[in-house]
Amino acid sequence: MSTVPTVYDVAHRAGVSIATVSRVYRNPDSVRAQTRERVLVVARELGYVPSGNARGLASRSTGVLGLCFPDYSDPDAAIATGDAEEDVAMLYSDQIIRGMERAARRHGFALLIAASLQGGPESLVAKVAGRVDGLAVLARTVPTEELETIFRRQPVVMIAGPREGAQLDHLDHIEVANRDGQRELTRHLIEDHGMRRLAFVGGVDSPDAEARFHGFRDACRAAGVPVGADPDLRVDPMTQAEGGRAVEALLDRGGELPQAVLFANDQMAVGALHALERRGIRAPEDMAVTGFDGIPLSRMVRPSLTTVRQPMVRLGEEAVEQLVRRLNGGRDEAPRSVVLPVTVVRRASCGCGGTPAGTVGHDMLTTVCGPPA
Repeated sequence: MSTVPTVYDVAHRAGVSIATVSRVYRNPDSVRAQTRERVLVVARELGYVPSGNARGLASRSTGVLGLCFPDYSDPDAAIATGDAEEDVAMLYSDQIIRGMERAARRHGFALLIAASLQGGPESLVAKVAGRVDGLAVLARTVPTEELETIFRRQPVVMIAGPREGAQLDHLDHIEVANRDGQRELTRHLIEDHGMRRLAFVGGVDSPDAEARFHGFRDACRAAGVPVGADPDLRVDPMTQAEGGRAVEALLDRGGELPQAVLFANDQMAVGALHALERRGIRAPEDMAVTGFDGIPLSRMVRPSLTTVRQPMVRLGEEAVEQLVRRLNGGRDEAPRSVVLPVTVVRRASCGCGGTPAGTVGHDMLTTVCGPPA
């Protein structure tokens, strides 16, 4: 179609009323499943997404950018740390939002955030897409066919995880050097600390966590350290509570303990440190613990957490820059894939920077550059 499809087009082809199409997006449970599916199939075929307001219909511009991702909230992260550290509980998604808000404001855009996919991603993403000029989406959170529908009408940028297959090759994509960062951190434990009994705790259906496991495996294989084809454990969600349960499970397996447990994110690693303390196991003397992300909480726990710091705020800023470039006449440009560098931060939880309890030592940093953008 040469023109933007409307609700009238969808209703006509699906053989339903305009009101029914509207209910599919506004209150999907009020429409019979068979009818709802027919409407959604037709909408995908036509490339239709519902408009958010009359101004958007008239000008095809809302002055708003969107961000859609699952709810990664972790209630255990909201701990009392004093007024001086009010940002300590900020997690990965919070930092991305901060970056997007900062860049959007700089370009004169507002930001619309959809922080949960409960109730099904299909209707939520369609609602958000109809109210924004461009959409940023975390990898593997939205069905490919829905992204295709949205992309016909507006720019879409994928955040995080490695680029996945030919189906999404035409979308702009931003990630960090997950594999390289985890490889360098693992190499540090093996070569600088002489550790050879290592365990990795990953996630379920997380492209970032999977890339980090591949980096862990690369370093182990290069050093001749035994490593399996899969992580020692996978948990979902990757929260502090699950990290604590994961390290408890490793301890309860019996036999010789790992010298170090590497977690796919900081939240799990912080939970593991608390669980080890409850069991009377010292970190790093009895078992080293590492994370990934570099959230503010990682420097506040005791021992301070060795981690791989990714530029989360910059991820959000870069997402906005790519969307704005597309909106300013770059729709026909070739898709861009940007890989941002990460930094290995060596602290006390792996045996580096041994500082007395209650003090904050100097981080020892190694920047790991990813492939060229």
